[in-house]
Amino acid sequence: MQLLVIPACASLVGLLTISLARVGETRWTWSDLVVSLLFIGVIFATSFWLALLRAAADQVVFPVVTVLACLGLLLSQRLGPAIQQSGVWASLAQRQLAYFLLALAALWVTVAVVRSFHWLKRLKYTWAVLASTLTVVTMVFGTDLGSGARLWLDFGPVTVQPGEVVKVLLVLFLAGYLDDHRELIAGTYRVGPIPLPPLPYLIPLLTMWGIAVLAVVLQNDLGNALLLFGIFLAMLYVATRRFMYVFGGGLAFAAAVVAALRLVPRVSQRVQIWLDPWRDPTGLGMQPVQADLAFAHGHIFGSGWGFGYPQSIPVVATDYAFAALGEELGSLGTVAILSLYLLLVMRGLSIAIRIRHSYVRLLTVGLVSVLGLQTLIILAGTVRLLPLTGITLPFISAGGSSLVTNFIMVGLLLRASELVRG
Repeated sequence: MQLLVIPACASLVGLLTISLARVGETRWTWSDLVVSLLFIGVIFATSFWLALLRAAADQVVFPVVTVLACLGLLLSQRLGPAIQQSGVWASLAQRQLAYFLLALAALWVTVAVVRSFHWLKRLKYTWAVLASTLTVVTMVFGTDLGSGARLWLDFGPVTVQPGEVVKVLLVLFLAGYLDDHRELIAGTYRVGPIPLPPLPYLIPLLTMWGIAVLAVVLQNDLGNALLLFGIFLAMLYVATRRFMYVFGGGLAFAAAVVAALRLVPRVSQRVQIWLDPWRDPTGLGMQPVQADLAFAHGHIFGSGWGFGYPQSIPVVATDYAFAALGEELGSLGTVAILSLYLLLVMRGLSIAIRIRHSYVRLLTVGLVSVLGLQTLIILAGTVRLLPLTGITLPFISAGGSSLVTNFIMVGLLLRASELVRG
């Protein structure tokens, strides 16, 4: 609870700064702080809820993700007026606040329901079926909202991104499957120097590779394919300690990506934009060019909340949220954000190392891999170390599906941390 004072103060100062920068005056009213006061109330209520449930969970994970969510909420408040004037996403800030409240509700439910991990393991094939079903449904009925990838299901006023849920379902399945068959998968016979498992146990692993390839070819979604396969390889390595599986899986995925470059125009286009965005700076290359300019404008200390030009970056609230933060918080701010993500990942891995239960250990590694790899992929795309993939920055990017799913994972991580040996 003491650590929660940090995001509470950050939300008050940040929102007040944004409000004063908008009107250009030094006067403010309590109505300017309604969002921050509501944010503070719900995060402390969540802390009380965890205490009432007697959840002897890790004391650092929730404050860290709360700081990140605070930055996301402040960014939505910052972008709200500019986006409203352009006629797009008129209620971005209000929607993001509603998503945050829904995400915390999901955290409450997760912590209350998951008191034991045994039933999660027993239902491992159920999670696999649900993940496959959601993937197929999205491929067939998915909607393209302008990104070129069919990732959303449209339910009228609400759009849902099933791929966010699929990540958690696959982690639940892989943790149970790998825990049950780790000795067989680790290798029972050899082809030359390479140990291989019996063929029946290879089928689910090959299916995982196939799902990643289908995501690239049918959904035009290289980002989620890279993320899903990265999660799979991380969990496979932890379960078997066989680096050859990781190496072989990486080569197989690389071959699929090379084929996609030749067969899928959108993948090839993204690579070309990544290599030379200045070839078309006002068209296809506008996003990375404007993001580079935003980072340059931020310098070391940033332009300050409300004094940048994030609205010049297309789709800034989702794909390029980190660029907007880099402009207004500067290099020091981006390093601080990176440090928060690093602390979250290291804390999660520290929890996994100290858990005796092998299934929960694998599950924890999978959850941390989702958060860590997703952060790495989107940040690398934003600063042009990798082609932009279009996935969201955890806890910060605007969007309900991602935020709710991330807090569900945090709830599972909090419950897993109770099994840490003293």
